Amino acid sequence: MSKKTRKKSSNTTGKRVATKVARARSASTGKSAAKTRTTVAKKPAAKTTKAKASTKKTAAGVQGKASHKAASKPLKREPAATVTRSSAVTLAEGAAAPGFDLPRDGGGSVSLKDFAGKKLVLFFYPRADTPGCTREAIDFTRLKGEFTAAGTEVVGISADTVKAQESFRNKHQLSMPLVSDGAHQMLEAYGAWGEKSMYGRTFMGIIRTTVLVDSGGKVARIWRHVKVDGHAEAVLEAARSL
Repeated sequence: MSKKTRKKSSNTTGKRVATKVARARSASTGKSAAKTRTTVAKKPAAKTTKAKASTKKTAAGVQGKASHKAASKPLKREPAATVTRSSAVTLAEGAAAPGFDLPRDGGGSVSLKDFAGKKLVLFFYPRADTPGCTREAIDFTRLKGEFTAAGTEVVGISADTVKAQESFRNKHQLSMPLVSDGAHQMLEAYGAWGEKSMYGRTFMGIIRTTVLVDSGGKVARIWRHVKVDGHAEAVLEAARSL
C-alpha cells in the first residue's frame, strides 16, 4: 500500500473515531439533560405536597381553635319578654289557693289535696329546658333537703307536654314533680298566664311566677316577674318563716 493510500485510510479511520466520540458525548449529554429535566420536574411536586400538608395543618389548627372557642363559650341567657297584660284572674295573698289536678312527669297526676297540711311552693316557668327555667329548676332541686326540713314541698308547672317534662327532669336530674298544664287552667287561676311581647311581637305566654301556699291551704306569698338568680333561696327563707 502506498503512502498516499495509507494516509487516506488513516484519515478516514480518524474521522470515524471522531464521529463515534461525538455521538457518545451527545448521547451522554442527552441523558444528563433528561435527568436534569426529571429532577427539576419532581422538585415543584415535592414543594406542592409540602404546601398542601402545611395548608391542611393550618386549617386543622384553625378548626381546632374554633371548636375550643365554641366549647368554652358560655350558655346564652334567653331574652326576657315584656309582660303587657296579666291574666284576668288576680290571685291575692291570704286567699285560698285554687285547686288543681294535672298530669305530671313519670305518669299519674298531682293535686292540691296531695299536700294537705304541708307548705307548698308552686313555681311556674315558661318552657322546659331553656336557660332561665333550667337554672331555676336546678336551684330548687339543690335546696330540696332544706325545703323538706322546713316542711315544704316544691312543684314545677309549665304548659309543656308530659314527655317534655320527663326529658327535662331526666336531663338535669330534677327532684320535684313537674306538672303539665297544656290547657292553661292552673296557669290562669294562679295569674301566671298573660300577654307578652318580644321583638315587636305580641303573644300569650307564661309569666314566671312563684306562689307559696301555707299548711292551711292559703296563699302566703306571691312572686311575679321572677328574676332567677337567688330566687330559690328567697323562697326558702319565706317558707322557713311561716
